Amino acid sequence: MDYKVALGITLPLAVAIAAFGSALGLAKAVSSAMEATGRQPEASTKILIAMATGCAFIEALTIYALVFAFSLAGKI
Repeated sequence: MDYKVALGITLPLAVAIAAFGSALGLAKAVSSAMEATGRQPEASTKILIAMATGCAFIEALTIYALVFAFSLAGKI
């Protein structure tokens, strides 16, 4: 198998796995934040800030995977 074929198969698969993992992580973060807000409504601002920061980091990891895939796609 040529390396170009291997990259052509694995790059979309890797980005799909990263996006799926990101979706699971974001779902868990938002779900936990909503439960915490339901338990302590007076702390909703602090919970929202922490959730938004965590979601930004989760999305950044997905974007890094996409950029890495694009950089390797130039080798095909």
